[in-house]
Amino acid sequence: MGAGQSVTAPPDAGAGWSQWPAPAKLNLCLRVVGRRADGYHRLQTVFRLLDWGDTIGLRPRADGVVARHGDGAPGVDESSDLTVRAAMLLQTESKTPRGVDIVVQKRIPVGGGFGGGSSDAATVLRALDRLWGLELGVERLAALGLALGADVPVFVRGRNAWAEEVGERLTPLDLPQAWYLLADPGVHVATAELFHAPELTRNAAPATISDFVSGASLGNAFEPVLRRREPAVEAMFAALAQVGSPRLTGTGSGCFVEFPDRESAEAALARLPAGLRAWVVRGVARSPLLDALDAWQHP
Repeated sequence: MGAGQSVTAPPDAGAGWSQWPAPAKLNLCLRVVGRRADGYHRLQTVFRLLDWGDTIGLRPRADGVVARHGDGAPGVDESSDLTVRAAMLLQTESKTPRGVDIVVQKRIPVGGGFGGGSSDAATVLRALDRLWGLELGVERLAALGLALGADVPVFVRGRNAWAEEVGERLTPLDLPQAWYLLADPGVHVATAELFHAPELTRNAAPATISDFVSGASLGNAFEPVLRRREPAVEAMFAALAQVGSPRLTGTGSGCFVEFPDRESAEAALARLPAGLRAWVVRGVARSPLLDALDAWQHP
């Protein structure tokens, strides 16, 4: 959804529904630079937001019930669904008597490292804050998001960022225009398992924003681990290496190649072997969710 577009109802939905974008992200680098006293790993990464992702349908209700509909989260029970948890957390924080019906139209591969679950949760927080008339503010919503997952705050804020600690300490970052060829090997990666991998580099020298901006190769600490453990990931890297310099995003199996323009990315996609799950998307400076919030008008 681009700037100025209206927020509409999900397909075949009745009155009262609104539809909100939940954009995917890439990690342009991901380093593990130590461990905190609480046991969490200290990270450094760059979040890049994309103009492609899931869509969240929301319909406020007056009875306080939070209900998920449809099959947008196969294999995830309702109590564990981040969209449901986000709505209930916002209920508790605001003490609102209102509830909501939720429908998720999934496009972001589960376990790919593209941030689908975190983005879905952030969209629920920001959109329900508006639909329920709470206006808690971005800072408070970002803090709530952190309780749901380390990547949620960047989606709540809706800007590209340099991130540190567990990923919640964000510094806005201007990134050049870029297009990305994304690829999904279809491997669902368990993040916790990767963090416990004995071969993971956990003590990389801390980098700086200047290092990233200057073009230093900061890498992804999880890439060598996954490429050794998952033949499908290694095969995807081999295919993408024919058209550019592939990288891993996050702690998932998703891979990407960056291009300066759409034409180059589309040409690379056309050169890939048939049968690969790959597509082209644009990097954005501002989340489509922010555009939707700006465009929304109370019915």
